[in-house]
Amino acid sequence: MTSEPAERVAAIDVGTNTVLLTVAERSGRSFQPVVERAEITRLGRGVDRTGRLDPSAIADTVAVIARYAAEARSLGVTRIAAVATSAARDASNGAEFFEAARAAAGLVPEIIPGGEEARLVHLSAWSDFGTPGGRLAVLDVGGGSSELTWGDGPVPEGRRSFQVGAVRLTERVSPGDPPSGDDLRRMQEAAREALLEVTEIRASGALSGARLVAVAGTVTTLAAVAQALPAYDAARVHGSPLSREALRALLGRLATLTTAERSRLPGMEPKRADVIVAGAILVAAALELGGFDALTVSDRGVRWGLLHDRFG
Repeated sequence: MTSEPAERVAAIDVGTNTVLLTVAERSGRSFQPVVERAEITRLGRGVDRTGRLDPSAIADTVAVIARYAAEARSLGVTRIAAVATSAARDASNGAEFFEAARAAAGLVPEIIPGGEEARLVHLSAWSDFGTPGGRLAVLDVGGGSSELTWGDGPVPEGRRSFQVGAVRLTERVSPGDPPSGDDLRRMQEAAREALLEVTEIRASGALSGARLVAVAGTVTTLAAVAQALPAYDAARVHGSPLSREALRALLGRLATLTTAERSRLPGMEPKRADVIVAGAILVAAALELGGFDALTVSDRGVRWGLLHDRFG
């Protein structure tokens, strides 16, 4: 008796800052990655100020989506799940982006609300780090929004979406290069204000005994820089710990450097260098407000949750 060949499927996550692709082979309910891609196009640049997607950001993002879709199909993928999150949700001209994606890539990303984004991220984190009888809290600091979920299974008991991310916080404060002490204080105050509800969630006992897993490009970049990786290595980043003290020291170091200096650090994604300080401030605020001493880094997120949800 011969077994059926493994099916190849793909997931594309169009975020405020980054477009991500995973092509994986499905065997039962498990997936093995074949190709993973990430490219920063900053679809959400300026959205917080103008309420609209920038035409050049649309063009850059659509070009990447078309390239991803073509690569996936060349690898034998017949089913592609694609979603768009914060920037596309918030922009008044989102329809222009979706029509351009349809014309160039033959697919239209599905707009998902913050709660659905959080559910998919939680499912992904639970698949890798969940344990029977254990509790998990999952933090996703994106470019335009951040999400927190918690629970003792693959479906979160609770979730919150906050309209602040690394790009949005940077644009709101417009810090100097490098940021001044006043710039840092303003970003820290804005981050704490935006995430203040985390203190109420903590007070309710929902986070008690939970292991914190953090996902998305901000935290994976911080982990890569903390390890001084000469080239990004998902195997070394995924599952690595990052303590609150180590994060505080790393933030202090990053904040003294210019964007150009940060971009040259081992482990730094150059296109993320201008927003990494704001991202680190958001992660640090979430740790403090949630009462966590450390987090576990996940190299996976919405796209892996999509694979499990749509094809698992």
